[in-house]
Amino acid sequence: MGLFDKLRGGSDDRVVFLGIDGVPHDLVEEHPDVFENLHAIAEEGAGGRIESIVPPESSACWPGLTTGQNPGKTGVYGFQDRESDSYETYVPMGSHVRATRLWDLVTEDGRDATVLNVPVTFPPSSRIQRQVSGFLSPSVEKASSDDEVRRTLERYDYAIDADAKLGHDDDKTDFIENAHDTLDARTDVFRHYVDEDDWDLFFGVYMTSDRVNHFLFGDYATDGEYAEEFLEFYRELDAAIGEIRERLDDDTELVVASDHGFTHLEYEVDLNRWLEEAGWLTYDAAESGDGGEDGVAAAADDDGSDDDAPDSLEDIADDARAYSLIPGRLYLNLEGREPRGGVPEDDYESVREELIADLERLEGPDGRSVCKRIVKGEDAFAGDHTEIAPDLVVIPADGFDLKAGFGSDKDVFSEGPRNGMHKFENACLYTTDSDVEIGDDVNLFDIAPTILDQLDVDADRSAFDGDSLVASE
Repeated sequence: MGLFDKLRGGSDDRVVFLGIDGVPHDLVEEHPDVFENLHAIAEEGAGGRIESIVPPESSACWPGLTTGQNPGKTGVYGFQDRESDSYETYVPMGSHVRATRLWDLVTEDGRDATVLNVPVTFPPSSRIQRQVSGFLSPSVEKASSDDEVRRTLERYDYAIDADAKLGHDDDKTDFIENAHDTLDARTDVFRHYVDEDDWDLFFGVYMTSDRVNHFLFGDYATDGEYAEEFLEFYRELDAAIGEIRERLDDDTELVVASDHGFTHLEYEVDLNRWLEEAGWLTYDAAESGDGGEDGVAAAADDDGSDDDAPDSLEDIADDARAYSLIPGRLYLNLEGREPRGGVPEDDYESVREELIADLERLEGPDGRSVCKRIVKGEDAFAGDHTEIAPDLVVIPADGFDLKAGFGSDKDVFSEGPRNGMHKFENACLYTTDSDVEIGDDVNLFDIAPTILDQLDVDADRSAFDGDSLVASE
């Protein structure tokens, strides 16, 4: 027990949560020599495979994990969401998350929480002990909750994220070096604040693992050029987890989890291009224009050959019947919901079933089905914020990464610089807490209520879509 804990009194129970974005359970279990510390944690407490959420994208996963609630309650469905009653899109930030975060419940209970580098938390909160917002934060200065935090980050050369652009180079040397530098600085800052010993909940996320997986997982899966560098990165990450574990006292439990799994990427699949070729999606040239966030994404690949080409959701025509947003979210262009909806409400179910049938027939260049599972929106999302929920979500078969450009001249199937993709199954959860039981049906929603139980924080359990994994006495 630390000095500050003694002075505060109350419960001695504390938790350190370390997020390892995108780390698959199978990778850890197949390499005990690389993940010595995670295996030791499992031997002391528990460890196992868990499921992600629908859709398994970090922008939706981390709000789900940190609230214990589905996107219908958090209001965040992916990296890009659609405005209600509009074709305008936006990139969700922390301020878009409608559900209560785990650390806010801890703070409301009179305890303290240090929160570092969690995706989709910008701008940082001034209501909790200290915070550094993560992925999508514009700068270290703006990500810091106060000047003391900012000075600490600057002292350690902290970066919000690894430089993913370097991963696009054929020579991955600079990318790998940058990934290690980012990991080292993150660990330095985590150790610094763990040693402060003034928190009840320490919640920090390593996101660099997701970046490494996107650009090197294929090398690992096929014993390619950078297979050893891939595993060496994970040796360092596991060692960092071990160093933090050694700093914890007997009253502090360690929880380590990923938000989704990963697998080898073989083909990128442009669903909007497929919808266009299959007659589901058409564009109105008169509506073409700048196009918001979709336009930003398209502009990055634009060769300047056609200024009137459609580049956003706002460019779809009135007679379009369906469109897609990443990852694998499909929407009918529904009358009364979309501004220029072409699908009558009375035809909703029949048209959706027709789209499902077409998706089930979609095959890749290798003859395999692209869609492993097709989930109806109402089966995945429930809550007060379902007005922008997709009508369908495709969980792809391994190897097919679902994209959604607008007006793209690419083929439906293509190959890019990434060779790793997110996977719904095969996320992981490890904890030193021997009272935790990780069964066959555990998912991200179970983590928040579990941590609250470990902290002995009273909260309304009916708000969660998951259950505590702490065994009842």
